[in-house]
Amino acid sequence: MGALSGINEATSNYFTYKTEIGEIVIAADCDAITALKFKSRAVMSAKHESSVLTDRAAVQLEEYLNGKRRHFDLPLRPQGTEFQRSVWNALLTIPYGETRSYKEIAQAIENPKACRAVGMANNKNPISIFIPCHRVIGSSGSLVGYGGGLELKKKLLELESLEAQ
Repeated sequence: MGALSGINEATSNYFTYKTEIGEIVIAADCDAITALKFKSRAVMSAKHESSVLTDRAAVQLEEYLNGKRRHFDLPLRPQGTEFQRSVWNALLTIPYGETRSYKEIAQAIENPKACRAVGMANNKNPISIFIPCHRVIGSSGSLVGYGGGLELKKKLLELESLEAQ
């Protein structure tokens, strides 16, 4: 998967999919995924209908959750600042089954003092799982913040560590 596209235009549609980790809302404009949200946190203002792209994303998500996919092949267009997009691009380089600390991400984007800002950008990631913010941990190795909750973060990391062996 290449680097992220720039700022998105308005989301044109979204759809709620039932998965083994609960209901997930996937949104897209005409040519890229713009959001993946956990149902309890999703607030969308576009048409509630699926598209070929959101359906493709849902299939890839299910394959990932079933241990049959390690890489996503989807066009992504998260909306955010230049700094946030640089962090999200760095997240895309974390290999399946591995983790990085906020400090390591700050160093990767050549802004070593930005650990806290990296954490905030991670928190604002609009395309969870596809942009793997769950792979970012505290420098002590502890699990810290995740939009889907720490239990889900732990489950995703365990899934990846088992499948990576």
